[in-house]
Amino acid sequence: MAASGRRRVAAIDAGTNSLRLLIADIDAARGELADVQRRMEIVRLGEGVDATGRLAPAALARTFAMLEEYAQAIAQSGATAVRLVATSATRDASNAAEFASGVQQILGVDPEVVTGSTEARLSFSGATAELASGAPPISGQSGQPASVSEAGQPAPPFLVVDIGGGSTEFVLGGVEARAGGDLSAISVDIGCVRLTERHLRSDPPTKEQIDAATADMDSALRAVAEAIPVASANTLVGLAGSVTTLTAVALDLRVYDASRIHHARLSAGRVHAVTTGLLGMDHEHRAAIRVIHPGRVDVIGAGALILDRVMEKFGFAEMVASEHDILDGIAWSIVNGGFGEPEPQ
Repeated sequence: MAASGRRRVAAIDAGTNSLRLLIADIDAARGELADVQRRMEIVRLGEGVDATGRLAPAALARTFAMLEEYAQAIAQSGATAVRLVATSATRDASNAAEFASGVQQILGVDPEVVTGSTEARLSFSGATAELASGAPPISGQSGQPASVSEAGQPAPPFLVVDIGGGSTEFVLGGVEARAGGDLSAISVDIGCVRLTERHLRSDPPTKEQIDAATADMDSALRAVAEAIPVASANTLVGLAGSVTTLTAVALDLRVYDASRIHHARLSAGRVHAVTTGLLGMDHEHRAAIRVIHPGRVDVIGAGALILDRVMEKFGFAEMVASEHDILDGIAWSIVNGGFGEPEPQ
């Protein structure tokens, strides 16, 4: 059970590619979140949505089967509240009601199909809680490639980039944004699954396919630059599986180690080199890299390409990777009554 002063909550992120669960004890007064359990499964909920506009029966079945397992874990944990947030794939699907009905039957709560701006705010909250808390300065990992910098605490404003399966969220804000202050945010329809299905159909992809994907991204990034003042950001924070997987590859990790990935810094040059390498590999060679989850093998090239293009177009010399993202933001929102205002007692 949760200790006195803490509340145990369960957060679920139903994304286009992955389904994730966080059960955590949160002490809002102290600003502390302690993991009880984290899980991630690749269910590919958004498979084919870009082409058909519908959630496929097989994708729904995979997702519901895993939600049954999550429901058992939540019940056994004693969590007092559950929030499930569904993002890009469900926003785009004409049969989203089927998904909602299944979630209600399994978890007893309605899924919240959030807007892109809400998704961005949740991601920002989860990603910057520690960066904005005055924690000790972050330093590079000893023994890692030289592209991991030996710098101090990242400085706000932060540009948080959450690369998902169907969309990528960009959100810019300072320390005060976690307490409900102003944010600039936009969600654009470029994601690792969407771009793979739309453009990167060969294995490995051809130069023409990569060029087409890049043109698609550049169009989206122009919209980002028009919507938010990207140039005012001091720190680029990268989130979600594409970013953390690329970071694990860049750090030459033999096994996936979240503690070494979280807050590691990669130079733009290192990101570009890893991206080029991944795009030049076929499925067999990507699958042989142990830190790449089997469910990401087919889409990691596109995810890496998005990050690489963001850094090049917006002129960032380095990126701070975060293992904490929208899932942590969802958990915080349960106890904070949304995005910063304490819930009524």
